[in-house]
Amino acid sequence: MLRTLFAPRLVALHLLVIGVLISFTFLGRWQLGVFESSGAPKLAPDPAPVTVTKLAEVGRHVTGEVANHRVTATGTFDAGGQLLVADRHPDVDAVGGRAARGAGYWLLTPLRLADGTTIPIIRGWVPSAGDPAAAVPAGPVTVAGRLRPSEQTDAVERSGPLPDGQVATVSTAELVNVWPDTRLRDGFVVATAPAPPAGVSAVVVPPPTEGVGFSWRNLAYAAQWWIFALFAVFMWFHFVRDAVRSGRPEGHRSAAPVADGS
Repeated sequence: MLRTLFAPRLVALHLLVIGVLISFTFLGRWQLGVFESSGAPKLAPDPAPVTVTKLAEVGRHVTGEVANHRVTATGTFDAGGQLLVADRHPDVDAVGGRAARGAGYWLLTPLRLADGTTIPIIRGWVPSAGDPAAAVPAGPVTVAGRLRPSEQTDAVERSGPLPDGQVATVSTAELVNVWPDTRLRDGFVVATAPAPPAGVSAVVVPPPTEGVGFSWRNLAYAAQWWIFALFAVFMWFHFVRDAVRSGRPEGHRSAAPVADGS
């Protein structure tokens, strides 16, 4: 049997099947990777900046369709209303709130616009609550940044009350109570310009993205390659089995008894 299995013709078949299995396995994994990456958000068109008043309104939610769009806002910061968003990283998409205790603070400052409305601005990130770099600039300012929808108040894990002047989320529903007597526009702006002062880190905010859905055709291709690999194993098994059977010596026939001529 071993002599048959290692005959040159079958050795070539073994090597061919091994090559086919490796190739088809990798081809299937490649198509699976294409399928997985097809569901990832893709960069969407990034329109030119518009004034924040065109996208964020009072009493009307900022939708996901305009999330991360570039906006500008001109007004005056209200230094007395500045808040710290507790336990945040300098990345708007990073896990924050009480779930990332001790990470640092976003500087959340209300910007009063010429029409009397207010838009919350994330001016940057500081590592500690008492950081002197958190001072609010005086006078008129034009802020450029990206608009974000209001955060949900239950978006973070809360383990107790925060100190005065701190909040866990940038939630319009919460801020209308913290900043009374203001006409608060929904959402908030993560500032990208002017550059933050020394000691303040800019908060990273991504450009707009859009989901394009999974490419199910690539998943089918992956399954197809792996089915081909299984079929190759099936055919190899049958070729080897037939070769082993044909290579076996025929059983000795039982000798007929010889009659004694006496």
